[in-house]
Amino acid sequence: MKLSDLFKVSLVATAITLAGCGGDINLNVEETVEQPTSPTNPTPPTAEELPGTFSQSLSTEVSTALGRSVTVQVLSGVITQDTTLSTDAIWALDGAVFVGKDKAESATLTIEPGAVVFGNNGGDYIVVSRDSKIEASGTKNDPIIFTSKQDVLGETTAAGQWGGMVLLGNGISNKCPAEGDCALQVEGVESGAVFGGTDNTDSSGTLKYVVVKNAGFELSVGNELNGITFGAVGSGTTVDYLQVHNNADDGVEFFGGAVNLKHVVLTSIDDDSIDWDNGFQGKMQFVYVEQDKNSTDANRGIEADNDGKIPSKDPKSLPMISNLTIVGNNFNGEDDAEGIYLREGTGLHLYNSVITGSDEMGECLELEGIALADDGTALFSDSETVNNANDGTILMQNTFMSCTNGENFKDPKGADGSVLLALEGWFTAQSGNVINDKPMLGVNGQPIAGSPLLGAGQDVANTVDAFFDTVDFAGALNDSDDWREGWAFGYGGGIVTAPEAVAGCPTGTTSISPGDGTTTTCEISGRITADLTLTAGNLYALDGAVFVGGDKTDSATLTIEPGVTVYGRNGKDYLVVGRDSKIEANGTKDKPISFTSSQDVAGEATAAGQWGGLVLLGNAPSNKCPDTGDCALQVEGVESGAVFGGTETTDNSGTLRYVRVMNGGYLLSPGNEINGITFGGVGSGTTVEYLQVHQNADDGIEFFGGNVQAKYVVLTSIQDDSIDWDNGFQGKLQHVLVKQAADNSDANRGIESDNDGKSPSKLPKSNPTIANLTIIGNTFDGEDDSEGMYFREGTGAQIYNTIVTGPVGMGECLEIEGIAKDDSGTPLFTESETLNNANDGTLLIKSSVIACSENFKDPSGVTFDTQNWWTTTLGNLVATGQPDVVNGIFTIDTTVPTDVKAIDSFFDTTDHIGAVSSTNDWTAGWTVGLE
Repeated sequence: MKLSDLFKVSLVATAITLAGCGGDINLNVEETVEQPTSPTNPTPPTAEELPGTFSQSLSTEVSTALGRSVTVQVLSGVITQDTTLSTDAIWALDGAVFVGKDKAESATLTIEPGAVVFGNNGGDYIVVSRDSKIEASGTKNDPIIFTSKQDVLGETTAAGQWGGMVLLGNGISNKCPAEGDCALQVEGVESGAVFGGTDNTDSSGTLKYVVVKNAGFELSVGNELNGITFGAVGSGTTVDYLQVHNNADDGVEFFGGAVNLKHVVLTSIDDDSIDWDNGFQGKMQFVYVEQDKNSTDANRGIEADNDGKIPSKDPKSLPMISNLTIVGNNFNGEDDAEGIYLREGTGLHLYNSVITGSDEMGECLELEGIALADDGTALFSDSETVNNANDGTILMQNTFMSCTNGENFKDPKGADGSVLLALEGWFTAQSGNVINDKPMLGVNGQPIAGSPLLGAGQDVANTVDAFFDTVDFAGALNDSDDWREGWAFGYGGGIVTAPEAVAGCPTGTTSISPGDGTTTTCEISGRITADLTLTAGNLYALDGAVFVGGDKTDSATLTIEPGVTVYGRNGKDYLVVGRDSKIEANGTKDKPISFTSSQDVAGEATAAGQWGGLVLLGNAPSNKCPDTGDCALQVEGVESGAVFGGTETTDNSGTLRYVRVMNGGYLLSPGNEINGITFGGVGSGTTVEYLQVHQNADDGIEFFGGNVQAKYVVLTSIQDDSIDWDNGFQGKLQHVLVKQAADNSDANRGIESDNDGKSPSKLPKSNPTIANLTIIGNTFDGEDDSEGMYFREGTGAQIYNTIVTGPVGMGECLEIEGIAKDDSGTPLFTESETLNNANDGTLLIKSSVIACSENFKDPSGVTFDTQNWWTTTLGNLVATGQPDVVNGIFTIDTTVPTDVKAIDSFFDTTDHIGAVSSTNDWTAGWTVGLE
């Protein structure tokens, strides 16, 4: 029976990822009517049926994991006759398995599509000797997989769990002796595994639709196995659609030879993704390199050498590469994440490529200068690598450098520290090269719409070499054809079992390794253009900016079931609900919906800013909208194209009920940050109640215009303003508790409110109505201080039944802006629109109490007695201190509240001021951080 017939969707669940521990495969069994209560004991095949040795123990172990009877055959020693590995078994390596001896007893190892080969430990690897071949021809739907035992059993995977693959050929290496036979010992493999010769057209067979995962064992320092080692492999070898994922040493390394490759994926490699030396002269096209998304171990996308002792040695390493993408990460350890490092006299002709990465990645391109000995003595009088750059042996054309950390180039230096070659000028002087700090790639590595990579490539097939395909784009992928899909791990393929979908992971999400180590976890990425439900019982990981719908196109509804947790792994993971789309997040008191960080999910220490946040974009008015024509205002903190605004005050963006947003608020750049929840032009048709934002690095909730209404809101340990509004916000809020961090760490204002900084009287004017608000500050005194309410830039507000208090040492409870000034101290206006609002009732506060050590801060530049306005004009009270008005979070002040229901039917009638009473603790059972 074929392996694919054994595994049905109802029986096997698979989880895949490009992040974390390298992508665990979880084979969880669902009980069905047809499934036996326990796996049947596998029956040993007859000797004639299958190669290798039947293992009862491994067969039982794998069968138990899969829930079905599976045969495991063990391969060991030297294969000296033609052998086929079918899908009738899973194949286990036992130690070093050689295909043929060196140029003796040669054999061909054929591996059928869909076959799985695994290693138990780092000493298990496969070597294809000179004159022998491997014919591993998978298909897009049935790739051939080399992986670890842990992967097959559904246990935690990691780099280095088995050895790897080694191909040894008769190609040319400049380490070969000038006369006589060449037999160079390959690194990482037992003695006698040799390569080298005179035939750069030699064939070691075929690797097509092959995935190699979790390998790269280090036998000793400097003697390690790569994912795939090519030792003098010739151009007669076919390598097409190849992936190495999660390898402890290099992804692919070439020791001389001239093997050619197309459609290569190198992901989450712990060392260099591509490494070559000793005269490598192969060609590559369509190569996608992505370092681990969680910024774990990584070094260079390419580390390239010729010869360390004689850099000018011939034949010189001189590969040709076209359509390469390198996406680096932020790893900063013994080695750093970097782009390309050319050294020891290598050449390179690079075309149609892009090198980019995250903000803290190391340099995009470095050339070696004068190599130094350990004592600092110059080893050579000049740099052969720099000579190669000057004479065209190193050539780059139609290539983009986009390292956004501002370190695109690291210049080669002389022994005295002088610059030998200004790389930026060298790079830009060549045809078609671009330095670009603008977004070009989406989260999946494909060019975004309008990317400058599209149309930027040269026709290398006609201008360079017929090996290459004709393309008109730079980078490994275009915007329409993702050749990784369906076979590569992390792109819908490369998994041990036939089904791609995981029971429990909804269509439209991708299974990844459990975020907490046990729970089925599904990844959401890109743009959601069809209705999607996040079902209970799973964890959901955001991968980059996830959009629900396009802007007023491809609209969709994201439904989130009670109890679901959605998390981000870094500051650039966030969720955006576009105009005309909706989020329906209906939690319950017992099963709130949580948006949080991966650290929280994993049980690690949490902090503000560990992921992005939640953004809702609607069609309601903003006074930033133009007077005529459509309104499309870019929201802060989010990639370009995330816009809001319109004319529909009753617009509906969905529901947030019993929802917690925790540990978010990433700062992309000064003044451009993500709040816990951003409401951009959100209308009153949206339902928001029982909502918490906790421990956010920027504002808790910010309203850019709009008319959204909310009840039962908790804002805790917010590092900037807990509530912020501007640009014509006219919503309603009731039962709002603000409690700054109990440890007196970062905080600013309970409310910071604006209308418009340039035109404070601009209409529609910010003028929300708020009732039953409690603000409890702390004593934080930093660049910003803990304060109560600050009204400025012409805002109005109608506020009732409010308490503002805090411990001794807190900043002022209430401030109203006076005459605004520019940076030079020059008044921007002749009067304060905010004070005008206070005088005419547009800014009104009633039935409220302040209890701070510094209750009021009078506006500057004008004469206005804020305390008199508070007490005499408005009839509000001033208490001595926090113990007089609240007990914990509960109101103990006895001020008679205004019946706000008589003002607007949205509001409830209450018998207390402030947010929470001891007789109705609506925060209990679903919130965090109020202990």
